[in-house]
Amino acid sequence: MVSPISLTRSRGGRLRALLLSAALLTAPVLPRSSSAQTPAAASAMDSAVRTTLPNGLRVVIVPDHLAPVVQTQIIYLAGSTAAPEGFPGTAHALEHMMFNGTSDVSREQLSTISARIGDNNNAFTTEDATQFYFQAPASNLGLLLRLEADRMRHAKIAPEEWAHERGAIEQEVSRDLSSPIERYLVRQNAILFAGTPYSHDALGTRESFEKTDATLLRRFYDSWYQPNNAILLIVGDVDPSLTLTQVKAQFGAIPAGHIPARMPVRLQPVTAQTVHLESDLGAGILTVAFQMPGAHDPDYAVAQILADVLASQRGALFALVPQGKALSTEFDYSPRAFAGSGLALAVFPKGEDPQKLLATLRGVLANIRAHGVSPELVEAARRKEIADLEFDANGISDLTQSWASTLSLTGAASPAALVDSFRHVTTEQVNAMAARVLDPAHALTGILTPTASPNPDAAQGKAAEKFISPPTKPVALPDWAQKELQTLSIPPAAPLPAAFTLANGLRLLVQPEHVSHTIKLYGRIRQNGDLEEPAGKEGVASLTAGLFLYGSHTHDRLHLAAALDALAADASAGPGFGMSALTPAFEPTLSLLADNELDPAFPAEAFETLKKQAIAGRPGVMQSPGYRFGRALQHAVNPPHDATLRETTPASLARISLQDVMAYYHHAYRPELTTIVVMGDITPEHARDLVAARFGGWKAEGPTPQVDLPGRPLSRPSHAVIADPGRVQDDVVLVESLDSGIHNPDRFALELGNEILGRGFASRLMQDLRVRTGYAYSANSSFQWSQNRGAFVISFGADPDKVGPAGTAAISDLRAMQTQPATQDEIDNAKALILRGIPMDRASFDDLAGEYLSLTAFGLPLNEQDLKAHAIYAMTPDAIRSAFRHWARPDALAQIVRGPNPR
Repeated sequence: MVSPISLTRSRGGRLRALLLSAALLTAPVLPRSSSAQTPAAASAMDSAVRTTLPNGLRVVIVPDHLAPVVQTQIIYLAGSTAAPEGFPGTAHALEHMMFNGTSDVSREQLSTISARIGDNNNAFTTEDATQFYFQAPASNLGLLLRLEADRMRHAKIAPEEWAHERGAIEQEVSRDLSSPIERYLVRQNAILFAGTPYSHDALGTRESFEKTDATLLRRFYDSWYQPNNAILLIVGDVDPSLTLTQVKAQFGAIPAGHIPARMPVRLQPVTAQTVHLESDLGAGILTVAFQMPGAHDPDYAVAQILADVLASQRGALFALVPQGKALSTEFDYSPRAFAGSGLALAVFPKGEDPQKLLATLRGVLANIRAHGVSPELVEAARRKEIADLEFDANGISDLTQSWASTLSLTGAASPAALVDSFRHVTTEQVNAMAARVLDPAHALTGILTPTASPNPDAAQGKAAEKFISPPTKPVALPDWAQKELQTLSIPPAAPLPAAFTLANGLRLLVQPEHVSHTIKLYGRIRQNGDLEEPAGKEGVASLTAGLFLYGSHTHDRLHLAAALDALAADASAGPGFGMSALTPAFEPTLSLLADNELDPAFPAEAFETLKKQAIAGRPGVMQSPGYRFGRALQHAVNPPHDATLRETTPASLARISLQDVMAYYHHAYRPELTTIVVMGDITPEHARDLVAARFGGWKAEGPTPQVDLPGRPLSRPSHAVIADPGRVQDDVVLVESLDSGIHNPDRFALELGNEILGRGFASRLMQDLRVRTGYAYSANSSFQWSQNRGAFVISFGADPDKVGPAGTAAISDLRAMQTQPATQDEIDNAKALILRGIPMDRASFDDLAGEYLSLTAFGLPLNEQDLKAHAIYAMTPDAIRSAFRHWARPDALAQIVRGPNPR
């Protein structure tokens, strides 16, 4: 399901994720949680202070007191559709330039300020808008407003800045066009939206960037980046009246500008046609795409409900999966402001003729077009769309995105304003739209066929190499920023959840939060298929997990889906299980979840279908460059015959019986290895009683299995190249194993040092591989931990001729961490980034619950963040250098390259 308030990336980020996950044969992503909307919830979604300043700037302030955090988003209503003819990436290029500083704040100062407040900021360009966001401690709101007001009219757009930034943006183009899905969607949109501004991808092209100059960018900036063409959105732990006073002080004096006329969007009917593309994915993808209404269209709500119905797990499209006719299916609706697209997809095994499945897919759509959909599914979709709005308050970023998308895409006054439009959608309207838009005479069919030699439809080119001298002394911040950021303190200790342990060993954590009338439950069972699957039957863990879709002995697949739809709630069972509902629906939803988790049906017919699909799809996955790249990484850091090198094959899948699945379930699904986190509008005692009533009778069978891998010997240097002719750019990973696990005594020193080395825009890797050289679009490093194992990883993407110098620069940066102390400026930035970022780790239910689940899995205390804060605050440069000397081994790094030119 696509929420009307989900914020889409410039190039259909959600659709790309769906296509990719389908092609990789991962489990289908369930719709976001929802339940029946109440008047209180609708009112909460409209509790904003809104005004328009005399200069035309629209200001929306939305309080949410989940965490002491604020997020700002400045939305300029100019995206790729406003680009000059022949320069489709102009808006995207200007987005990049907005991070190069202003006449008052240099690039280095901007990146330093960003680091000092947590380094949580970015931007994205869609067809209709360009959006810039900052998230920071709420106390830094004034600083964020000053930065955005400065960027609104004083951005530095100079020829030397563009000359250096062009190299990075061309690397971004290479990265994205290395994906066959990206290449397909570019082709799709060019056909569906031919003759309109939407026919050009918001990313832009390397050819257009080579022609772009600073004068063009300045003209675009002066035309569109005006207060009367912008929306300022502020969400979080703020006082609306005080915030509005700050906004007026910073933005009120900026004069309004003249906004050019916008090119109208007049869609022409599409003639039925088929696009064939080769791909490097592990499975084939079929798509049938149609023009659909845009978000400004009066029928937008109808289109959204139709899309939800087509994507329903009770619908005919999804039924192709349990019937064994498709490996995965989905329907995606991607609205722009004035046009949209709908795409039905189905996934088939590599090597299989797609024509039979294509005929079936077309038959499903034709039947819906001719006979319509059931009123019951329309009503379920309507309830979910309305109820989804309530859940956005459970994350400050989600709430920001909800409002941003509503304001910039749909043009509605608030998310709550969408409620009435969904409430009034009728089954007759949905069926009329299905008859109109699902017309095979105007359908675009796409066939992405896996092949050994995919041919990317993208030009290769050389990125600009404009070296920028690094600062020769610490970056001096402007007085106003220095005054606010000079004092660094340990953040206050956060409240801890109530903790309970049931008699069967299940651990329960409950965090009451009353920002919405919702409750979410997150469950995780500690498992490790590498250690627990019987020899020769690799794959039994994934087959077991997949069978939970088919319900319990009480509620089969369709009855379970219908029961959840009736509650307008979500629940999914398996090794990672969860549910979400509005407060009144929590208990019955919990009952359905527990029934599915503890008494799964595991029907024989479904098992045979799932097994057959897994066997058919596995060869393509194993042959795909992405899979082989992952295997090369595993071989680089693990000794021969390590448990992690076990491999699921068609032969091992063929040996698995339903009895093996049942045995694995009874062996690996255990209460003493389970943690449940409940968050939301509930008391700890009530949550404990309800969870104990449903999960307290769960009994383990046999001894507790070993789920933690043992330590391993240190890895050695090696080199591997995975040929992927379908890519334009190389993916590069430098990796080594560490002789330690999560309880490493230097873990906090390594984390602080890694902030300096490879996290964020101000890191050494980003400065040396992107900012100063243009070798790569992105570069980062990380320390990765399990209970008894660790690894250090550097990764970047670069054109093939840039891999060598980029790798040399990266290793040089790593060696410098060992040979000389970090500067005080770097230490201050890194400490500020971590300490001021800690509250942001608590700014959503999902993030906070994920943290608790990870801590319990590792046996770490729940106040780990507070312990880390004290350790980071006291950390010295020598401690960081010593930790990197002891644990990092630059000479032992293995290099794994996935790219178009093996060497």
